[in-house]
Amino acid sequence: MAEKLKNHIPLITNMITVLTIVLCIIFAVYGYRAGIFESKESLIAFIKALGLWGPLVFMFIQALQVVIPVLPGFVTCIVGALVFGPVMGFVYSYIGMCIGSILAFIIARRYGIDFVKKFVNEKTYDKYASWLEKGKKFDIFFMLAIFLPAAPDDLLCFIAGLTRMHWKKFTTIILLGKPWVIAAYSIGTAGMIHALQFF
Repeated sequence: MAEKLKNHIPLITNMITVLTIVLCIIFAVYGYRAGIFESKESLIAFIKALGLWGPLVFMFIQALQVVIPVLPGFVTCIVGALVFGPVMGFVYSYIGMCIGSILAFIIARRYGIDFVKKFVNEKTYDKYASWLEKGKKFDIFFMLAIFLPAAPDDLLCFIAGLTRMHWKKFTTIILLGKPWVIAAYSIGTAGMIHALQFF
């Protein structure tokens, strides 16, 4: 029984990955048509209207924007801080973005370059594709990029999946590196709002 289950794990993993990709695409199309992603104001209104489902949907959107760039990551982090407050906004953003980053890595590792190119801008991909051949140097570059807010870390998660980087190393870098950037946006937004209250 255990042996049969073990043999089916790759198939189950593949089905879950495909289902997740399909759900991301469906929601991205729906969001564009409904105008959810037109501005941060429309996204805030959409999440607030969901009530108790808001946090779950927001985390899904954070994961989605890593795989399919519906909005820049810093915008969704700001939205999280505005809707849920700096602390819970940070927590929800962190969970969602880590899930999305790991999903991007899995997609690239499982389906390869041609499939990845369907999710990323070709010019941007070509700009960073040279890192595929740099081995350990890419690992260092990737780690630094995840800790810096200006780097295209979403694209680099796909690139990482195309390299020989071990998934444990990738996951560790994501879990340790993501909090700093997300905290900067979440706490920074709260600080700006607090400062504006004095004017």
